[in-house]
Amino acid sequence: MSPSSRDTLRLRLDVAYDGTEFSGWARQPGRRTVAGVIEEALSTLLQSSAQLTVAGRTDAGVHATGQVAHVDVRADLVSGRLPPEKLVRKLARMLPTDVRVLSAQKVSAQFDARFSALRRHYRYHITRSVYGADPLRAREVVPWARPLDFDVLNAASSALVGLHDFAAFCRPRPGATTIRELQRFEWAESGVLITASITADAFCWSMCRSLVGAVTAVAEGRRDLAWIRSLLTASSRASEITVAPAHGLCLVGVDYPEESAWGIRNEQTRDIRTSDSS
Repeated sequence: MSPSSRDTLRLRLDVAYDGTEFSGWARQPGRRTVAGVIEEALSTLLQSSAQLTVAGRTDAGVHATGQVAHVDVRADLVSGRLPPEKLVRKLARMLPTDVRVLSAQKVSAQFDARFSALRRHYRYHITRSVYGADPLRAREVVPWARPLDFDVLNAASSALVGLHDFAAFCRPRPGATTIRELQRFEWAESGVLITASITADAFCWSMCRSLVGAVTAVAEGRRDLAWIRSLLTASSRASEITVAPAHGLCLVGVDYPEESAWGIRNEQTRDIRTSDSS
């Protein structure tokens, strides 16, 4: 449905999911995906086809507690029998337990879950416990048997912060830019648990997990800081980077400007990024 039509209304959806049993966010024929499951439920409720636009298309096995999407729906339904609060309650009964629509709110047609976003926040969880991950967190925490130097881990991560071409860390997409502003990449310790906080204006395909794979190689002593820095001058994906396991990664938040700036932000983002993953 066209967001410019007076007969439609745009909803922002805040979404959480356990990515273990999903083949990622994006719709794929014959595969169970987050978008596919939510769109099927929405289409049933709305009695018409529903198509989601998302802030960040997560890969298979990646989780989210702060995903954002938008959908255009019939205005008469939202104003009548399906106000946002009721829509959320009905979706809670229809959706499987590994995905939830946390909230729905009316927004103007200027809001675009992908292009209006200022930045995305991810976390990556590793445990250094000798017995592996706690059973209650095994689907979101990666056991790390090899020794890690925590100070070196943070030094390697800090070396990557800034506006760079992250081609070495991204799987290529035709016509897509790999220039990103990595705004935060740091690790915190809590007992045997080590958590990375990773923030950027946007992420290209597999970038987060490649960043983790690269800096842990340095913290294990298999690579050095000079190698990490050299990756920022690469023009294509570096085959020596091992991509970290998907289940340790979680999208925890997406930042947006004030409503008055949505349209401007959309234009800015489209000028530099038209065919990328976010």
